[in-house]
Amino acid sequence: MSRAYEEIVDWLAGGFTPAALLAYRPSEAVRERVADLIYREKNAALSAAESTELAHYMQLEHLLRLAKARARHRLAA
Repeated sequence: MSRAYEEIVDWLAGGFTPAALLAYRPSEAVRERVADLIYREKNAALSAAESTELAHYMQLEHLLRLAKARARHRLAA
């Protein structure tokens, strides 16, 4: 299984418009993987690799939220 954040990195590497950025949503498989990691982080122990995977995903999600906010501003201008 690939790490959850690799899908986002691949999408970013392909280039996009502000409108495409606003429309982007991770796949169902990625959403399920991240939900599982979060659940297990709260209710059990994650391996070091899983903790790193979740941390990377959360960092990318934060950056995407910031980028989407900026894209909304640019499209409104």
